[in-house]
Amino acid sequence: MKIAVALAATALLLVPAAPAQAHPRLSMLGADVSTLPRALDLGAKFYDVRGHRADPYEILKKAGVNYVRLRIWNDPTSGYNNKTEVVRQAREAKRHGLKVLIDFHYSDTWADPGKQFTPAAWAGHDLAQLARDVYDFTYDVCRATGPDSVQIGNEINTGMLWPRGQVTNSDFAPLASLLKAGYDAAKACSRKTQVIIHTANAGSIGAAHWFYDGIAAQGVKWDITALSYYCMWHGDLTNLATVLTDVQARYGKPTVIAETAYPYTTDNYDHLENIITSAAPCDGIPASPQGQATEFTQVQDVARASGALGVFYWEPTWTAIDGNGWDTEDLENSGNAWENMATFDDTGRINPYIVWRR
Repeated sequence: MKIAVALAATALLLVPAAPAQAHPRLSMLGADVSTLPRALDLGAKFYDVRGHRADPYEILKKAGVNYVRLRIWNDPTSGYNNKTEVVRQAREAKRHGLKVLIDFHYSDTWADPGKQFTPAAWAGHDLAQLARDVYDFTYDVCRATGPDSVQIGNEINTGMLWPRGQVTNSDFAPLASLLKAGYDAAKACSRKTQVIIHTANAGSIGAAHWFYDGIAAQGVKWDITALSYYCMWHGDLTNLATVLTDVQARYGKPTVIAETAYPYTTDNYDHLENIITSAAPCDGIPASPQGQATEFTQVQDVARASGALGVFYWEPTWTAIDGNGWDTEDLENSGNAWENMATFDDTGRINPYIVWRR
């Protein structure tokens, strides 16, 4: 018996190991550049890795970007990120050979897990009318921009268009009616348009199950599951891999990381304190140009190994330009708490270490 076991073990050692399965390449190498038009209007200048002034779209493209994400608000006080501006920016991005993702907030201002304000023009509308509003607005913008993909809502962890579309007591029916309207509008515009549903917190598998199980049970359709991942808030990369792998298998749809970022410095270049001030926010990786590139590379590697479609860096061009603040009602004075997370430094030069890679 011992001899037989020994021979079997020897035979196993002689069997050639199966070749490692190659991971698919990332196809969505993205950058959310929603604040870029305002920066350019204010005279911002951007420089490539050699310090030569160049078009920011071309600089990002040379760094590996093939997709831009553009935020759209219904009627923002700022006059930016509305339909007129987004149509113009989408055309410019396409002129540079980049694909376009339109990120519908269905709001006049920021929409995220903590707030989902209904546009002023839709105030007082009942749920049925809001569904028609979503359909009409989505279809109109899609016809004008011809996007490759769209997000029906932004970080809608507990719904959108509050209070009508808010998920209360795990009742997903109201939200589902809005998501179905957005999906139908995008597909009516073009069957090729990929519909994305996006939540924050890629660190919580429980939150993902609760939300996507909830909308799936209501018959909501979507093409790509999107999650935000910021290591400062959403846990380590091992857990990210677990969540991405799980939701892909559970819902039978590919995933994408719709937002991520990391600081390249702890310095502050305007009057508003930075959101992230730690010298090493995650895993001991320093807030330095090399550290920013290291973290972004690791996120891309996890996405690739997990079978995700890609990763979008959030606001790489949002440097501290006076007048390009965060407050839609006071761009001039509100300041920018994100400039140390941009991939362009305070002089406008791109981080030479950072690469979007397939």
